[in-house]
Amino acid sequence: MSALRLEADEAQEKVEELKGKVKTLEQENLAKEQEITSLTHRNQLLEGEVDKLESSVKDAKDAAHQSAQHDTQNEALQRRLQLLEEEAEEADRNLRETNEKLRQTDVKAGHYERKVQALESSRDEWESKYEEMAKKHTELQKELHELEVSISNV
Repeated sequence: MSALRLEADEAQEKVEELKGKVKTLEQENLAKEQEITSLTHRNQLLEGEVDKLESSVKDAKDAAHQSAQHDTQNEALQRRLQLLEEEAEEADRNLRETNEKLRQTDVKAGHYERKVQALESSRDEWESKYEEMAKKHTELQKELHELEVSISNV
């Protein structure tokens, strides 16, 4: 019986030891489960962060693409603006030339108008002289006719 008791004591010690090991293993298991839960939660947070970063990278790529398009459009608009400025300068130069030609034409027109007025005035003088001479001619013809009549009566 003492052997049985000894064996029972040993078995009891073994059970106690195994219970301690089970308790330790359960605590380790619980700690590991908590660590797994914590890591799972952290993993979910990191996956959310990765999604945000991927979205941010996509937005940045889109913005860079739009910026490149805007740069291209800006360059095209600047070239067009330069062409329009050159055309405006050419039109301005043409306008100045045309205005200068118009001014010269106005000056010439004024000069020719004065010449026409002088010629008309000269013409009017000649016409009045012609009329006076025509009257004198008519008077002289009358006098000549009267002289002829008086000579033939004599």
